[in-house]
Amino acid sequence: MTNAWVIRSGRYGERDQWALTTGFSGGGWQTVPDLTSCTSREDIAKVMSSVVPGASEGKLNNFTGQLWALRHRIQPGDLLIMPLKTTKQIALGRVTRPYQYRADEPEPDRRHVVRVDWVRTDLPRSAVKQDLLFTLGSAMSIFAPSKNNAVARLEHLLVHGTDPGNTTLTGITPTTAAASDATAQADVDEPELAADIEQVALDQITARIAEDFAGHGLATLITAILTAEGFHCTQAPPGPDGGIDITAGRGPLGLDSPRLLAQVKSGAQIGSPIVTQLHGVMTTHGADQGLLVAWGGLSKPARDALKNQHLRVRVWEATDVVDAVLRTYDRLPEEIRTQLPLRRVWMLADGGL
Repeated sequence: MTNAWVIRSGRYGERDQWALTTGFSGGGWQTVPDLTSCTSREDIAKVMSSVVPGASEGKLNNFTGQLWALRHRIQPGDLLIMPLKTTKQIALGRVTRPYQYRADEPEPDRRHVVRVDWVRTDLPRSAVKQDLLFTLGSAMSIFAPSKNNAVARLEHLLVHGTDPGNTTLTGITPTTAAASDATAQADVDEPELAADIEQVALDQITARIAEDFAGHGLATLITAILTAEGFHCTQAPPGPDGGIDITAGRGPLGLDSPRLLAQVKSGAQIGSPIVTQLHGVMTTHGADQGLLVAWGGLSKPARDALKNQHLRVRVWEATDVVDAVLRTYDRLPEEIRTQLPLRRVWMLADGGL
């Protein structure tokens, strides 16, 4: 029986690449000393009371619950999920060694860690269904996803890269960390109570675009975005397009440089043949630049094929499309803004240790 845990690598993903490269997860909590000698939740609570004197009882309980999970509850074999802020993807792996304090680590925010064997490091958020994304969308640094059959679905994502939805899965026991630990606390095991509102909103926008702009509709959205960015665009009609969904250029007739060809794929992860096709049509038509919209992400061979093409080909995955929509929203056609109604809001930014 295994459990699943989410550990974030900093509010802004500042430890993302370090965690993936070194095989660690955790960090942060710079002012917290070595917790190796703490053998109970009460021990952790005493440490936190001295580290953050005067903090509210709710904040102390929250910090204590997270650090007790890191110190004791996360064990080898558990599934570890790390949302990546820098790439806006999700990494999944297995814990191979429990808590350790790396006293010789020169960076103070990289000392409280567990060892992880990372299995998937580039799972697109679009591969995860909306309800599970909401469960993963807590603002806490460490928590156990507990709703919507989360553990079984995350196990399926680790193996297959797809989310089967909130259904009964054969061969996987749908357990949660809360079910196996009598000291479980709501502040860690019910992360929905502390949702990351910004990420939840982005996930909702992503889900709406996937639903309402599928197929040729996504090409229409990309055409509108490029037009808002100052391109003169010609969009191919539905049906076979010869590898060209959008032809774009600068100037009143769209004939000035840079001349751009876009290929738009709204389905599953795409492979290297699509990259090869895009290179071919760019050469044939004398395009200066290429845009590959891969809503479902890229396979590793496809990424490898694009390694040396940064100056000629840009890839937009789902999160990049959402960023482009937000960047140009006020300049998009009214019919698209009606289909995708958004409102800008302000919210209080709060921080932790």
